[in-house]
Formats: sequence, structure tokens, C-alpha cells
Amino acid sequence: MEMQLESILLPGVDAQRPVVIAGPCSAETEEQVMETAKDLANKGIKIFRAGIWKPRTKPGGFEGVGVEGLAWLKRVQKETGMYVSTEVATKDHVFEALKAGVDILWIGARTSANPFAVQEIADALKGVDIPVLIKNPVNPDLELWIGAIQRIYNAGIRRIGVIHRGFSSYDKKMYRNSPLWHIPIELRRRIPNMPIFCDPSHIGGKRELVAPLCQQAMDLSFDGLIVESHCNPDCAWSDASQQVTPDVLDYVLNLLVIRDSTQTTENLSELRRQIDCIDEQLLELLAKRMRISREIGIYKKEHNMPILQSPRYSEILEKRSNMGEQMDLNTEFVKEILKNIHEESVRQQMIIMNE
Repeated sequence: MEMQLESILLPGVDAQRPVVIAGPCSAETEEQVMETAKDLANKGIKIFRAGIWKPRTKPGGFEGVGVEGLAWLKRVQKETGMYVSTEVATKDHVFEALKAGVDILWIGARTSANPFAVQEIADALKGVDIPVLIKNPVNPDLELWIGAIQRIYNAGIRRIGVIHRGFSSYDKKMYRNSPLWHIPIELRRRIPNMPIFCDPSHIGGKRELVAPLCQQAMDLSFDGLIVESHCNPDCAWSDASQQVTPDVLDYVLNLLVIRDSTQTTENLSELRRQIDCIDEQLLELLAKRMRISREIGIYKKEHNMPILQSPRYSEILEKRSNMGEQMDLNTEFVKEILKNIHEESVRQQMIIMNE
């Protein structure tokens, strides 16, 4: 997908990875905003973030201070020299943020999941030249994410970036929002010149996961980080468990290993050739397996048997995942592959049944 994008970097912001945006989840009080901003500025952070309007999952939670907090962001600009950024979810938010001179806007995950809401924001941004970052939708839908990007691009915005904040899951897992790294990786393949920021705070949900997630993002050549940092995280009015102090953030950033993305890959050519060969063999084996599945489908049809044989499927999942574990393969990885293979086998047999 070809997009004529322009740099989102603002004057004075270092182009070296990672570009860091940091600040509290929510602007709570003027004192809290200024203390955090000054601490971050002293650590060399150039872009301050704070939520002015906070969409909450359920009513009754703190939903932001509203327009009043924009004056605090203006004070941050004036007294620290930092750029300021905030989330917008409606055309009124856009109007108020632009009127207050906010430097960078981002669209949240709940908003990017709603094409009508994104279009409203896009219409409000027509004729404006400002960097806009777009978080992935709450659900793992790459096309919906790209659709949100296109709506903002079609409004004439050329300074666009995205924020990977992970994807919501019903199940309780290690992460608050599953990273599903393959989705931003595929986005980069589709739009190679799109800057990608990682939001380790929302992916992890716990402050102890911020550092490893930042490193993973750098290892995947992400361009920047947007991290929630609060002068007193334990007393934060929203998302207290995932925020870090400016001192901790500084420590995390100093530990990051930034690998050289321009290093030659000539020495990898032989290993990559071997992977290409193995991939061909895998596809040939899968094709062979599907031929056998179709033969089984013919037998089931001739003997009036149902396609799904649940005991057999459960047996395969259990045995193969145990075998994979013995081969140092992740059990969930093996199960996911087997589920996809089984789904395709069922599809092939349904074709036989309906002929």
C-alpha cells in the first residue's frame, strides 16, 4: 500500500530510535502534571503525553478532567519546552485540542474500532497539519486498523504513525492485552514507511513488564515508545499498576539494546536458503496431508459418517502437542498450528460431502 507520508518528527526531537512519548495515563491535577513533566524533561524526554478525556470500560470510573486539563498542557509547553500530546475521540475533542495548541494527537483503541468515530475525527482534521497517531483497534483486526489509517490519510493528514497497544482477550493471560506481534509486523509489510510506536504500558498492564516489552519492540525495529509515567504511580487515578516513575523510565531506556537495522544480511543468506527449502517441504507435506483428508472424506461419505470425530481430534491435539514439547516447541504454538490444519481438513471434507 503506497502512502506519501511525511515525517512525524518535530523540531528538536532526535530521529534515533526510540522516539519516546511519556507522561501519566491521565492528567489529574495541575500539580501532578507539572511535577511529572518537569521530571521527564530533566531525563531528556521531549514529548509529554496525558489523557484529558478518558474512555472507561464501565461508567463511574474517572473519565478525565476534560478541557480544564488542556491549560495544564500549555503550561508544560511553556515551562519545560516539551511537546504535548493527548487522545481524541470526538470532533469536539479535536477542536478543543487544536485550539489549545496540542502538538500531537492520537486516536485510542476503542475509537479506531469504530469507522464512524474515526471518520468524524478525520473530517474535523481536514486542512490541519499535525502529527496523528492511530492505536490498533481493541480486537485483532488488521483491516480495521488500516481502514482507520486510510480515513485519516484521506483527510489530508500526511504525518501519520501508529501505536501498537495489544489486543483485548476474554481469557486472563500474562498480558493485559495480547501483543500478537505478527499483526504490527504485517502492517509494516503492507505500509513499510509507517512509523510504529509500542505502548508497553497497555500491553503489559503491569509495570514490571514495561522493560521487557520495550526491548521486544526495539528488537522488532519499532520506531518509538509511548509509555505511561507518573510522579506517584501507586496513587494514580487510572491504570496505577502499569505506570512507572520518570526515574524508572529513565533506567529502562538506558538499558535498551538498539540493534543496527542497517547491518548487512549477506551472512544470513545460506541460513535463509535453508529456511526457504524447509518451507517448500512443509507445504508439500501439508498438501499430502490434505489429499489424505479428502480420501477420508470420501470414505465418510460412502459410509454415512459425520465429518467431525471429536475423540480423534482431541487425541491428535494431546499427542502432537506433547511431541512438540519434547522437541522444544511451545505447546500453544503447536496446538494453534494443529487447529488450523484441522480446520482446513474439515473444509476439504465438507467439499467432498456436498459434491
